[in-house]
Amino acid sequence: MRRALRVGAPVFPAATAIGISFGVLARTEHFGSVAALVMSATTFAGSSQIAAVSLLGGGGTVAAAIVAALLLNARYAPIGINVARAFRGSPLRRFGEAQLVVDESWALGNGERSLIVAIGALLWVCWVGGTGVGLALGAVIGDPSRFGIDGAFAALFVALVATQIRTGTRATVAALGATIAALLIPLTPAGIPIVIATAAVVAGLRRA
Repeated sequence: MRRALRVGAPVFPAATAIGISFGVLARTEHFGSVAALVMSATTFAGSSQIAAVSLLGGGGTVAAAIVAALLLNARYAPIGINVARAFRGSPLRRFGEAQLVVDESWALGNGERSLIVAIGALLWVCWVGGTGVGLALGAVIGDPSRFGIDGAFAALFVALVATQIRTGTRATVAALGATIAALLIPLTPAGIPIVIATAAVVAGLRRA
C-alpha cells in the first residue's frame, strides 16, 4: 500500500477532482445523492458515469445511457485480457479484485497484482470521496469547468499513455489509436471511437 501511495500519487488528486466534478454534475442534473454515491461505489468509471448522467439529465432514455456507458467501458475487455495472467485464486477472488482494475491502476501497476489492486483501492476511495464532496458542496463549487476540471480527463490519460510508451512499437500503436479516435469522434456516437481505436493493437501484434 505504501508503494501504491508513492506510485499513484500523481493521479490521486486528478481522480478526486474528477469525482468532485461528477458529484456536482449529478447534483445539477437532479440525480439523487444516494444514487450518485452508489453509482460511484459500484460502477467506478468516470467517463461512463458522466456520460450516463449527462444523457439522463438531457432527457435521454435509460437504454441510451446504458449503451453509452457500456461502449465507453468496452476498453476494459482488452485491459482485462492483458492482466488476467497476474491474478490467481478462486473465481470469486479474481472477480472481486478485477473491480479495481481501472485505467490508472492498470497503467501504473506494471502487471503486478498487488500493486494494481492497491492503487485501484486508493483510487476508489478518491473517486467515491470526491463524489461525496461534489454532492455536498456543489452549490458552493458551481460549474467545475471554470477550474479546468473538464480538462482533467484528457491530461490524466495523456500522462498514463506517456508511462506506457517505452518502445517504438508502443509509440506507433499509441499514435495510430489516437488518430483513429480523433477521426471518428465527430462522426460516431460516444464510445465508438474508443472501441474501434483498439484495432491499433494489431500493429503491435504484427511487429511482435
